[in-house]
Amino acid sequence: MSGHRKLGFKTSHRLSVLRNLTTQLIVAGHVETTVTRAKEVQKIAEQLITDAVREHDNFTTKEILTSKAKLDAKGKKVLKEETSKAGNTFYKVDRELKTEDVQVDDPSRLQARRKAMQWLVKTKDENGQVINPTNVLFNDVAPRYVDRKGGYTRIIPLETRRGDAALKCRLELI
Repeated sequence: MSGHRKLGFKTSHRLSVLRNLTTQLIVAGHVETTVTRAKEVQKIAEQLITDAVREHDNFTTKEILTSKAKLDAKGKKVLKEETSKAGNTFYKVDRELKTEDVQVDDPSRLQARRKAMQWLVKTKDENGQVINPTNVLFNDVAPRYVDRKGGYTRIIPLETRRGDAALKCRLELI
């Protein structure tokens, strides 16, 4: 992406603000900020969404065998007692084998996901669950815009901010 407005910040602070605003836009669908920040976030988000839409169906599914620990009713691992060759007893986690379908990205989709990971940071929802915004972008946001050629976001002007009279706006996904 080409250069950005400086926004009155040092580089590290500016990139942090832009990453957080872009992540909030992708995960929540809207963000309220100043007009200049919104224009910068809009450029970043439009490019990320364009890449995600372009690579929408560029993956295959594969069935793999996984080994997981068996869990009891309380969610704790089930242990079984075993005896070693020397006659010592020890506890071993009881495991079960399952087959799962996993998604394998093609190289171009993988590159687009890596590019998105540079701009999007992992967050937590209100329940404390970790949200991966890259997955949200590719699995939820991109399928909505498959038939659209561009213009995925809009800026709605709001009132001026009290204190410094900065122009506020709402940046949202269409």
